[in-house]
Amino acid sequence: MPHRSIILLAEDDKNDIFLLRRAFKSAGVTENLHIVQNGQEAIDYLSGSGGFTDRQRFPQPQLFILDLKLPLLDGFDVLRWLRGRSEFNGLPIVVLTSSKLQLDVDQSRELGVFDYRVKPHTYEDLVRLLDDVLRCWLVDFRQPAKSPAKTDAGLDPGI
Repeated sequence: MPHRSIILLAEDDKNDIFLLRRAFKSAGVTENLHIVQNGQEAIDYLSGSGGFTDRQRFPQPQLFILDLKLPLLDGFDVLRWLRGRSEFNGLPIVVLTSSKLQLDVDQSRELGVFDYRVKPHTYEDLVRLLDDVLRCWLVDFRQPAKSPAKTDAGLDPGI
């Protein structure tokens, strides 16, 4: 069952975008995925400025997936911009990057990311990673908890 949350993906690599679109589709995300290709577009989308003023077409996301190596403004610039805006405090931000550098992990955490993931080398691993990210950070992606059925088992009907 597809979910309804809006996901904003900031990614500039055309090959990664192609693979991520396919992996999101496998996870049931199709029309609710919005992609920006540089850090300035990410800020414009989030702030509703530039070409993203129409909130019907470009609604606020419930999950932001951010590559660190973006043109114009990099992922750290976007994170610094977000840090100063309280309206985004509850927005889950997941860094999805090729960098395994501890310095990048630490700086991302200091700037408020919820999760840091390294891009996997296989498509199957990418699908698993996205499924995990969606289950961790999107409330409406999770299946509702089933409440235990009430039974009279063990009760003496004669009481």
